Amino acid sequence: MQTKVQIIPDEMGNNIRMSKTNPEFGHVRVVQKRITMGTNNWVKKSELSTLIHGTIEDLQEAGYNEMSELNGKIVVKESLEPFSKNDPDRDLKIAGETGIICCYHGQPIYRKTFFTYDHNAEDETIAHTNGDAIREANSNFAPNAISKDVFREIANEIDNTEEDIIEDDNTTFELS
Repeated sequence: MQTKVQIIPDEMGNNIRMSKTNPEFGHVRVVQKRITMGTNNWVKKSELSTLIHGTIEDLQEAGYNEMSELNGKIVVKESLEPFSKNDPDRDLKIAGETGIICCYHGQPIYRKTFFTYDHNAEDETIAHTNGDAIREANSNFAPNAISKDVFREIANEIDNTEEDIIEDDNTTFELS
């Protein structure tokens, strides 16, 4: 399942955003919510976004100023070759917040999103082979850990007093 592709205007309400380095060029930011089926029949809800680039004149002539949604979809393309020759690190696929670059047999994977009018277009993904490094990095994070302030809020909501629950201001509590 997927929603229509929405155009996201800037803070001033403009659909076409002018380039900061060259006023002749610009882009339109678009987003789409999708629900996909991953490995092991795992359902995943995600929001994809991408930029549609062009000259300001061409973007205006295409009617992007007047639109709020587009009939098409956003697809993910992954590659073992960089999408940008000038900035090859730009589109590296990073595993969550770990900072670990996803690799295929030691080669970095690049990931980029694109808008297409082709409703039949499919994502082109590459399965990473460095899962052990990603799992190790994830184990160093405490995704179930909460700060004392959040714990205090939860505790107060269930009518416990702070003194009964919080003994040490430097404590992080694990939820199971």
